[in-house]
Amino acid sequence: MARKVFYSFHFKNDFWRTQQVRNINALEGQKLATANDWEQVKQRGDNAVKEWIAKQMEGKSCVVVLVGESTSNRRWVKHEIAKAWNDGKGVLGIHINKLKDNSGNSSPKGSNPFENVVPTSLGRNLGGIAPIKTPSGATSQATYASIKDNIVDWIEEAIEARRKYK
Repeated sequence: MARKVFYSFHFKNDFWRTQQVRNINALEGQKLATANDWEQVKQRGDNAVKEWIAKQMEGKSCVVVLVGESTSNRRWVKHEIAKAWNDGKGVLGIHINKLKDNSGNSSPKGSNPFENVVPTSLGRNLGGIAPIKTPSGATSQATYASIKDNIVDWIEEAIEARRKYK
């Protein structure tokens, strides 16, 4: 049975790249919100966003952070990472900058978002604890293939890394 995961990412910059990873179909992930859905949730305020995130994370064993150029600076990505860790879920980062967007462009590699998150249950940042992967391959197709070939094992690694801190 496929692992159930929650995808965390910078919506505006990386939605297209995220769809590519979701289409691998090796995992069972949450239904991604459309731009309109996400805007409607945000308009209802911070508590509504937190409730939406919590509901989407229910029953998931790992949060997969799809790391683009600006992901590490996103407020809600940081919240999702901390919540996942505090809830005992695995957290995994995958650099997706080499995947092409809907205009056919790749982007600069983003920084490690785990270095910016200090979960209350740990008391230090997750840099060096939560695995972050840079897929092999020089092209978008090769990067996609690397993610497809490895994502299941990477998730198991992230879940095991979290178990060490229970």
